[in-house]
Amino acid sequence: MKKAPSEIDPQENPDLACLQSIIFDEERSPEEQARTFKDEGNDYFKEKDYKKAVISYTEGLKKKCADPDLNAILYSNRAAAQYYLGNFRSALNDVTAARKLKPCHLKAIVRGALCHLELKNYVEAVNWCDEGLQIDATEKKLLEMRAKADKLKRTEQRDIRKAKLKEKKEQNQNEALLQAIVARNIRLVSEAAGEDEDSASEGLGELILSGLTSENLYGARLSVDDGGRLSWPVLFLYPEYAQSDFISAFHEDSRFIDHLMVMFGETPSWDLEQKYCPDNLEVYFEDDDRSELYRVPPKSTLLEVLQHPRYFVKALTPAFLVCVGSSAFCRNYLRGRKVRQVK
Repeated sequence: MKKAPSEIDPQENPDLACLQSIIFDEERSPEEQARTFKDEGNDYFKEKDYKKAVISYTEGLKKKCADPDLNAILYSNRAAAQYYLGNFRSALNDVTAARKLKPCHLKAIVRGALCHLELKNYVEAVNWCDEGLQIDATEKKLLEMRAKADKLKRTEQRDIRKAKLKEKKEQNQNEALLQAIVARNIRLVSEAAGEDEDSASEGLGELILSGLTSENLYGARLSVDDGGRLSWPVLFLYPEYAQSDFISAFHEDSRFIDHLMVMFGETPSWDLEQKYCPDNLEVYFEDDDRSELYRVPPKSTLLEVLQHPRYFVKALTPAFLVCVGSSAFCRNYLRGRKVRQVK
């Protein structure tokens, strides 16, 4: 059978027409069948039906014809369809296969360079463009693409260098901060580790350095000024009203009373009884296992308190409890708990 009978209408008898097509194809050579699928894929491609185009080109490749040029075209065309579907890696695999069959296939090289560009493999994109320009030094697409890829490659390399320099700078700053903490005999607790990390211990290392790099929940971090003095993010908790205040940079030489005067210079909206005045307030901290409370003298500096042997800084953010000393809440809150005075 050289030709399918024309009397069978595919619309009226689709099953019979399909069976007839199969019988007809079996009598054709793999090359003829592959070429038919290639043409079918090209029609789908022109209609921008890229998924069907991929299927047709794939069917053509399944015929395993002996014509390397035809197979190279099928791979290259399928790569184009995959590219428009956004399947850049699949497209790259296809153009690579096409070039193995036909190394000088210029369309495959152009499409491969496009894929590398989309995948941000700028060095490879430049290399593919250079290989294509050796075949045709005037190919406009390759010239334009090479210029774009080269510019993006240089930008990427510059950004990598800047990121490395920034990382190194931050590492040096964090090491300086860590040394400053150790020199002050301030004890740290890493909540991430779930166990105490004495700042002077050998095990502090990377865990604390990592914490120094990141901001806390309030967007602040420990810092050091030009004079080598530390400023800490500090949290004040008011358990009576479940309220809190956050100081992003509490200088280690500043006194507690100085901050209380600023924070309570005006009555906060939640203090309906207007009793939270600086002179009425008492500041406490809990020891590490929360078994004891320590009352902080208002005129103490932050550094003096952080250096107390029973104070442990959690998550690099010192925290303190504040209440009105004469209030019924404070008396009840302290009842049954051991309270010591910080000297």
